[in-house]
Amino acid sequence: MESIGVLMVCSMNTYLEQELEKRFNLFKFWNFPDKTQFLNTHKNSIRAVVGNATAGADAELIEALPKLEIVASFSVGLDKVDLGKCKENGIRVTNTPDVLTEDVADLAIGLSLAVLRRLCESDRYVRSGKWKKGDYKLTTKRAEIHRIGYAPRR
Repeated sequence: MESIGVLMVCSMNTYLEQELEKRFNLFKFWNFPDKTQFLNTHKNSIRAVVGNATAGADAELIEALPKLEIVASFSVGLDKVDLGKCKENGIRVTNTPDVLTEDVADLAIGLSLAVLRRLCESDRYVRSGKWKKGDYKLTTKRAEIHRIGYAPRR
């Protein structure tokens, strides 16, 4: 049985590349200077395209791959995938939604707290040894909210 051809359109993490190479005939598109010749040579063996938020499958690439069955985006967004062309040709499209949603929300809360409580500024103050002088102005939630111009709703 012939191995399924997978076209990875941009370099991604090494682990992903290794796992795809174990299971499929992986083509790393960025390694081929003459993209047109490469596509002409391999168009009938490539059944999947793997991309991410920076590179995907535009109409030209989709048209060049007559055996294409699926476009997988290793990201949340599908901006780099021509969804209309995929639908027109019956090509499945997948992505990785909600993989980092909670982590991004946690980071946003953490960064907000760091700004409101001046954590980075306080850390620099302590590391510089100035804390021995004891003249660092303590912060409060109310003072910081007013300092940055945020007025909570009542």
